[in-house]
Amino acid sequence: MPLLDVILGYDCNLFCNYCTITPQMRLRSLPTERLVEAMVRGRKLGYDSIAFTGGEPTQRADLISLVKFARAQGYADVKVQSNGLLLAHAANADRLILAGVNRFHISIHTHDAAAYDALVQREGSYPLMVQAIDLLAARPVTLVADVILKEDTYRRLPDALRWLHAHRVTRADLWFVSLTDGNAANPESMPRMSDVLPQLHEALAFAREHGMTVRSLHLPRCLLGADAAAAWDPGSEPVMVVSPEATFELKDSKLAGRRYVEACGRCALRGVCPGIRPDYLDRYGAAEFVPVTS
Repeated sequence: MPLLDVILGYDCNLFCNYCTITPQMRLRSLPTERLVEAMVRGRKLGYDSIAFTGGEPTQRADLISLVKFARAQGYADVKVQSNGLLLAHAANADRLILAGVNRFHISIHTHDAAAYDALVQREGSYPLMVQAIDLLAARPVTLVADVILKEDTYRRLPDALRWLHAHRVTRADLWFVSLTDGNAANPESMPRMSDVLPQLHEALAFAREHGMTVRSLHLPRCLLGADAAAAWDPGSEPVMVVSPEATFELKDSKLAGRRYVEACGRCALRGVCPGIRPDYLDRYGAAEFVPVTS
């Protein structure tokens, strides 16, 4: 489904210790007039799904009006990607659902309470995130949990999926930490992909056993082996990103793979692989990547 991915602005009510958003970026937002023009143009170009992201989109005063406008334009799928804190209040979540949001992506970051508050750098945030998860899991919407894989979280990944299952969450996306922009000076936050694999395989096995849908972003299929089917490249389908600075295709973003190494030229998966992220190769090189021959 062609997706219009709208970054409303970069301001946020959390200060996650791996966030790529700089203090200067937090001052930028997308003017409503430009956003309306983008939504109208998107429908004319055939985009029938829209995502409101950030920053934290629930801080935007006109979010409900934007959702209603998107529905009126004919967007069949309307998503809000959020940290969930403001959605812990039922009235806020229900107003968005009534306006037309049918899909929520909630960043749980990590399921451990102490680790969560330390990561988001705002004490007392964890109960609000949990309350939002439980509230949305009980609503007639699609709920996806976004989980970050970084040096101090990936070891808890299997337990995170068990926690999500206990909270009636059946879908999760696994994001591999990025060393771009605001997190560029924090290379120790990025683990080696090969070190993540044992926990990832255990987590995916649990997901299969319990009927959960889990997608892995940024780890190439050659490393995932028997779990290669879990690899997901959002840029493999038409996705147009509208940000405060520019409009571009997702496959050209800083979080896309974009770079191929020598082994890729001999890999049977070359045609479906988006490549490896430059920030990862700059840190660890290409020694891990071995071509798949069949």
